Amino acid sequence: MSTLNHALLEQFRPVLEDITERSGLVEQFIDKDTYCILAGTVWANVVLDPGAAGVDEDDLPDLHDVLSHWSEPILGKEDGNVSGIFRFLNSKAGERAMQAAQITPNHRDLLLFFASMILDPEGHRRWTDAIRDRQAR
Repeated sequence: MSTLNHALLEQFRPVLEDITERSGLVEQFIDKDTYCILAGTVWANVVLDPGAAGVDEDDLPDLHDVLSHWSEPILGKEDGNVSGIFRFLNSKAGERAMQAAQITPNHRDLLLFFASMILDPEGHRRWTDAIRDRQAR
């Protein structure tokens, strides 16, 4: 990634190192399920409030690349990006991982909301429109 935003990488390095460390089992072994939960949570929170994370909304595509750059060596080329992380969280294995991690129902819903938005943007739009329509009645 020759166009990687190195300033964002350095800004988020402490967070990325922390989620990697929290996912560690022993030495260099990483619990990929835990890593996906933590990385997905970081992404969701930054997208919900970029300013609180110290970035502009315009920085999100670059941050997406930074997270992918960091995650690829951990999760593999195919799964080491934001879509791959949320694809896992939206799977049966991801559901089991979230149950095992004992995350709160609101946390789970947040991750699945983002999974819907990322993996099926058109379906997500139809779903949120239907919710708005029901609330308007």
